Amino acid sequence: MSQKTSFGQLLSAACTALCLTLATGATLSGATGAAKAEVLAPYKDKLFRYPKVTETLFNGDFTVVEYSKQRDLRDRDKVDEREVFGHYVSYKPRRSQKDYTLQANGRSIRYMGVGKAKGGAKAVVIYIHGQGGNRFQGMNDVSFGGNFNRIKNLMVRNGGAYLSPEFSSFGDKGTQDIAALIQQQKQVSPGAKVVVACGSMGGIICWNLLKNRKYAAMLSGIMLLGAPKDPGFLSSGALSRHVPLYMGYGSEDSVYNWETQAKFFKQIRGSASGYPIRFTLFDTGTHGTPIRMTDWRLVLNWMLSR
Repeated sequence: MSQKTSFGQLLSAACTALCLTLATGATLSGATGAAKAEVLAPYKDKLFRYPKVTETLFNGDFTVVEYSKQRDLRDRDKVDEREVFGHYVSYKPRRSQKDYTLQANGRSIRYMGVGKAKGGAKAVVIYIHGQGGNRFQGMNDVSFGGNFNRIKNLMVRNGGAYLSPEFSSFGDKGTQDIAALIQQQKQVSPGAKVVVACGSMGGIICWNLLKNRKYAAMLSGIMLLGAPKDPGFLSSGALSRHVPLYMGYGSEDSVYNWETQAKFFKQIRGSASGYPIRFTLFDTGTHGTPIRMTDWRLVLNWMLSR
């Protein structure tokens, strides 16, 4: 029995009252219903769109995307997992790329930024790295299939800002550091919507932000890219705030099991009717696949247009 088949049986058995739709070979926008008002203009969409959506569930909020190691890694990277082919990137954002330091909480918070990081941004995206990462990871133009370069270009070309910080820990101090950075961005760009994307263990900070009423009020979306779940979210009062939430996982992730994360997705939906949450499963993808493959523009347009 294939992994996709077992997953479909798992959900259909547990959620018989929910609408189930299958869409073999559909595009994601067709499967999930694209937002009526697109916020970010296209950038290299033909290269970064999902090649094939094989299954959609929960009225399109759960999507299974075909991942091919040959097509999506070996044929995309000049050097596997290290350097993408040149036509996937544009170095235009480097004109505004700078290293910054924010003094807050008695600490120096280092971060890199492109676009209107000093103010006047229409939207701000902040990437939180996982264990062993640093502020340079989210600014690497050629790693992860060029997907960081794409978000840099999307924000620069659409009057936004993109930031990649370092922080003191994955606990309270680190959460306070990122909250201070968000607050600083809201001060210099008062009209900007802020989305925080957390890779792997960085997801702890994303959940902490959501659970804090003051911090969550500054957010327009949270993206979890191969990140852990947080059962405390369900009882924290955060469900009532309806901050849009995206969860992306590889079906062969050996760090955070996709079935465990999918069950948590179902718990959130069951605990708060209409909660804005979407889940993308990259079939045969591994731990880092959501960072490589998540379609930034698709997810951000859904969040920013709400």
